[in-house]
Amino acid sequence: MTHDSAHGTGTRGAEAERPAEAPRLTTAEAAERLGVKPETVYAYVSRGQLASRRTPGGRGSTFDAAEVDALVRRTGRREPSPSASGDLVFRTGITLIAPDRYFFRGVDATELARRHGYEEVAEWLWTGELRPGIRFLAAPEPLTAARRTAATLPRHSSSTDRLRAAVAAAASADPLRFDLSPEGVLNSARNLIPTLVGALPALGKPGVAGGSLAAELWPKLSALPADTASLAVLDAALVLLTDHDLAASTLAARVAASTRAHPYAVVSAGLGVLEGPLHGAASGQAHRMLCEVVDRGGAAPVVADHLREGRRVPGLGHRLYKGEDPRAGVLFALLDEMPNAAPAMAAARDVVATTARHSALHANIDLALAAFSVACGMPAETGETVFAVARTAGWIAHAMEEYAEQPLRMRPSGQYSGPRPPQPLPAPEAPAPQA
Repeated sequence: MTHDSAHGTGTRGAEAERPAEAPRLTTAEAAERLGVKPETVYAYVSRGQLASRRTPGGRGSTFDAAEVDALVRRTGRREPSPSASGDLVFRTGITLIAPDRYFFRGVDATELARRHGYEEVAEWLWTGELRPGIRFLAAPEPLTAARRTAATLPRHSSSTDRLRAAVAAAASADPLRFDLSPEGVLNSARNLIPTLVGALPALGKPGVAGGSLAAELWPKLSALPADTASLAVLDAALVLLTDHDLAASTLAARVAASTRAHPYAVVSAGLGVLEGPLHGAASGQAHRMLCEVVDRGGAAPVVADHLREGRRVPGLGHRLYKGEDPRAGVLFALLDEMPNAAPAMAAARDVVATTARHSALHANIDLALAAFSVACGMPAETGETVFAVARTAGWIAHAMEEYAEQPLRMRPSGQYSGPRPPQPLPAPEAPAPQA
């Protein structure tokens, strides 16, 4: 379900003065003219090769006939995917990583985070349409199933444990989950993301019904009420983490989508990989480090302990950026506007300055998430929770692209290194003697 708070304005006189617009093509008509499946039409939109417009008062999209014809002349026939040669290279129109910058659909992702909320950016990433004020609302049955299932887990269960359980429960309550049409996938996604948030246990008072996803997520992360500045940081973090090209969890999600797994299963695949300590869980290590830096009054002894024990200093360096992670830069700037974040920010900058004496490592998104969670008195797993909720939109975007590709295209060959055949049948082990 969605709720859109934007309302059009205008007058009948203005409408009368506008020239008549040429009839637009439906998705089915555009697909027929292009000679492709409807899913592929949305893949063209995702790659920026085709523009779409939402049907007035409807849920479908329409396309300019002249633009579709131009695309037919340009492409002639679809080019084979780069991965068809066996290389793990995928054509995608979602995220571009550039030196010290990254872009969603060609637009600077950090600027999107400064100007738009998470749901607006997610919808735009999926459809190429910006819908100001859009809100995602959970359907009652999947939400109830997700809450009940997540509540049965042991008290020590992590938020990611609960999210995985919630996804499985929500899937079982959605008989339409197997609809892999673009609109079917979008409906599932718009329901699933708020369902995940709703399934997490509340630490504080519930958010305002119909509020932003960040407002709904806040009481699941903190027992303290949220102020405007804190919500702005959380919403920006959700946007910044929406996608980051083919990270490990996104690759897993695309592999699942290539088998034509439904969107819930795609998200489950992503969550399974995200929990790794070198991926989504990395911010928890940075959180604990910053807490120790604050307690001990400086980063030097904490960094020394990490190095002495052969552990890397968390929250520093990123293989895709030589300088500071652009996502960290946005969050640090927003945190600087929060007076209560000063101790955590001082600790984070002390860690960077201390390690810079010996290595040119810059802050990454994990350190920024840790500074946020420490400043707001949130649990160490906060960053992982924010990461998981945010990246769900990216996994769905990649799934929609993958549904438009040839199924089962990711089938690498193993290089066997075991004993050369033929080998004799293994002999059963003798039973252990009775005592």
